[in-house]
Amino acid sequence: MENLKLGMLDGFLTKNHQKTLKSLFRRSSSTESSQDDSPSSASIPHLSPFANSVVSRCSKILRIPTEELQHRFDTQLPESVKELLTYARNFLEFCSYQALHAVSSRPDYLSDKEFRHLTFDMMLAWESPCAENNKELDKETASSSNLEVEDDDGWSLFYSSSTNMAVQVDDKKTVGPEAFARIAPGCAAVADIITVHNLYDALTSTSGHHQLHFLVYDKYIRSLDKVIKASKSTLASSIGNLQLAEGEIILDVDGTVPTQPVLKHIGRSMWPGRLSLTNSALYFESLGVGLYDKAVRYDLATDMKQVIKPEMTGPLGTRLFDKAIMYKSTSVEEPVHLEFPEFKGHSRRDYWLDICLEILRAHRFIQKNNLKEIQKSEVLARAILGIWRYRAVREAFHFFSSHYKTLLAFNLAESLPGGDSILKTLSSRLVILNSSASQHDVSPHSKRQSKLSPISLIAVTQLGFILQKEINLDGEVIIVGEVCAGESNPLEMVVKQSLLDTGRAEAAQATVDQVKVDGIDTNVAIMKELLFPVIVLVNHAQHLASWEKPYKSTVFLVLICFSIIRGWFSYVLPSVFVCIAVVMLWCRHLNRGKPLEPFRITPPHNNAVEQLLLLQEAITQVEALLRAGNIILLKIRALLFAVLPQATDKIVILLVFMAATFAFVPLRYIILLVFLEAFTREMPYRKESSDKWVRRIREWWIRIPAAPVQLIKPEDNKKKKS
Repeated sequence: MENLKLGMLDGFLTKNHQKTLKSLFRRSSSTESSQDDSPSSASIPHLSPFANSVVSRCSKILRIPTEELQHRFDTQLPESVKELLTYARNFLEFCSYQALHAVSSRPDYLSDKEFRHLTFDMMLAWESPCAENNKELDKETASSSNLEVEDDDGWSLFYSSSTNMAVQVDDKKTVGPEAFARIAPGCAAVADIITVHNLYDALTSTSGHHQLHFLVYDKYIRSLDKVIKASKSTLASSIGNLQLAEGEIILDVDGTVPTQPVLKHIGRSMWPGRLSLTNSALYFESLGVGLYDKAVRYDLATDMKQVIKPEMTGPLGTRLFDKAIMYKSTSVEEPVHLEFPEFKGHSRRDYWLDICLEILRAHRFIQKNNLKEIQKSEVLARAILGIWRYRAVREAFHFFSSHYKTLLAFNLAESLPGGDSILKTLSSRLVILNSSASQHDVSPHSKRQSKLSPISLIAVTQLGFILQKEINLDGEVIIVGEVCAGESNPLEMVVKQSLLDTGRAEAAQATVDQVKVDGIDTNVAIMKELLFPVIVLVNHAQHLASWEKPYKSTVFLVLICFSIIRGWFSYVLPSVFVCIAVVMLWCRHLNRGKPLEPFRITPPHNNAVEQLLLLQEAITQVEALLRAGNIILLKIRALLFAVLPQATDKIVILLVFMAATFAFVPLRYIILLVFLEAFTREMPYRKESSDKWVRRIREWWIRIPAAPVQLIKPEDNKKKKS
């Protein structure tokens, strides 16, 4: 009986404690009045009523009165962030970042629906922080407190009334990209400052007005929590099978479903199995008789000249299906192909290609900048959190990233224009990471410097994963995220500049995609039209060299010879560049603000059979050119090794004569002689002799034998490998 009473008392205290934690987030007046020991929640005159409610909730979480928070803001931050026009928003950011740091230090905070309400309300308040703003926001956001309490295992769209649901779907109850980009990175698990804009685009991709609604944000956080818990459970169950090293975390596993295995190809052999990715390597476990064989490890952390790229695979080494990735390094004898079969498309392959490249590029960034210990762990933690976010968005919204819209930081830096500047700025901030993280001075200046703490590493540690055992988690030292109230750090500014350049690059790429056409005949027609001025110039030069009009040809010959003798040809190329620049400036002046007129081309109308015949003819011509080139090279080889001594002697004499000519005759006279020989070849006075010399040279070349070539059939000695 006594044990029963103790159990009931313990359950009551546990439930009461949970209610107390939840009450810290709530904004209802009844809850506020019931807590006698809560800090004072006096309103700030500069803030709107809704912003005041958010600040009040932050005050309760921090257990600091709002007056004290305002005092710290006024004394610790520089004057530039306390200007009248931006005071309300900057103070709201200051309180929000402090509260987010306190909340994220608690275990399982992503599972708490009040955390999701709090962060979303911070974004709403950020967009209308001032007392002068429209007060409709306060009426609209009040409805979010009427959501019915639900179980932690799931979420639904059921509200206390249809009116409340209608208010929730109202467009005015959404947040924009700037609010999301300022608040979300305050919690490192929710967003990364490098990819936060792409994350917002992914969450609002199905929204016609490009605004983020709470339902979408809530679903994203729930999915993220589910992904992290799945990684934790997978790590606990796979430690023995994979023999993971210390600090190694399983990020994703594929091939566990019998109908969707991962197929490993080496040469002509193929094995089904299970593939796992950690923050250091890929592990493939072949499927045996009811059990998985010992895992094969493909390293991503050590510099082994790894290459990971998309590849085509098929049975017996054929290239039929574009659904695989290829791993090649100095540690494997042959490239390993990992195929991800699916009925339609190759999204499964693309996902694994992205996350594998993210880990590989993170390690290359570590090796390039020679990062050690806490700096290395911080980089890996950033990559790990990015992969979890990517998984969460992919599983919740079936999102597939494009070239410039990836949610993985190091992949994005690789593809963005100016991405190297992002990595350079990140490296410069990581250099001072150790000194900032080890600060124990709690002066205002040291608190501002503590922004450079390893926030990604701390976030991963607080979620229950161990990348590094010894890490400073002093709450006085470590402040939330890479965002600072009222300021933009260098990394944020570089990312914004890269996004501007990306917009231009995407617009340019869109024009490129529009002018891509299919068909050899159509592309040849377009190229002829584009090169029409060059073709006309070449035809005119050939017409002069044919001496059909001797007067024009003679004038051209005299002018060119005089220019060569006077040494004017050194000014030809600069003159061409200057003329092109003048033409471009003139076109810019004339076409200012006018769109470029499309290039009009009439392509030939050929059906599919005619296009196939043209393709076959083009392949035949290319093959003939390759064959002729090989014959020329083999004949030159025969001359070099004196297969025909008489011809070799003539070539030796010619080479010695050419060497003496280049040694003792000025270059301008050599150019003059070569020009006279080429231009006067069709001249009536020497056409007959020129044809005779060309014929003799052709006959001499025909008599030179080609060096022998022996084709050896390769031996098929590939053995089955596991």
